Amino acid sequence: MSAFSGRPEPRDVPVGAYPRWDEALAAVNRDLAVSAPEQRPLRLIVYPETGDEYVYVALSNGEAHGSSLTEAETAAETLMAVVEAAQDTVTERLWRAWPLCTVHDLGMHPRDIDGRPSWWCAGGARKGDPAHVRATIGELDTVDRARPVTRKRPKARRLR
Repeated sequence: MSAFSGRPEPRDVPVGAYPRWDEALAAVNRDLAVSAPEQRPLRLIVYPETGDEYVYVALSNGEAHGSSLTEAETAAETLMAVVEAAQDTVTERLWRAWPLCTVHDLGMHPRDIDGRPSWWCAGGARKGDPAHVRATIGELDTVDRARPVTRKRPKARRLR
């Protein structure tokens, strides 16, 4: 029991209890390992409440944020639900955008592109620097990470 609220403490979800969520979380953790290598893998935890159990995506230390997971009809919908929950937890608990586009240094968002859950970047602010799909979720490790983000310094103004 929690010392502060009288509620039961959250606990880990046993591996295999939700195979679709396990598979989706594995894809998300592959992207986390590439884009935030200092972070340990995310995990599924259960918060028991008044006879029901709610599953959340949590940091390795058990901290979670956002909505609980619900069953989805397809594997793609399951992946989208898990990635959105993971992004909520990482963003709110670590106070940082995740994942970042290595081309624009902007936070990316999950989008379903032709039935494939993908990381989408809004693109740069300059004309000709459009929005784009960076990678399919779970495949950030296949993207060329050798291209660094470069920021141009504004030209110095001359004083007359």
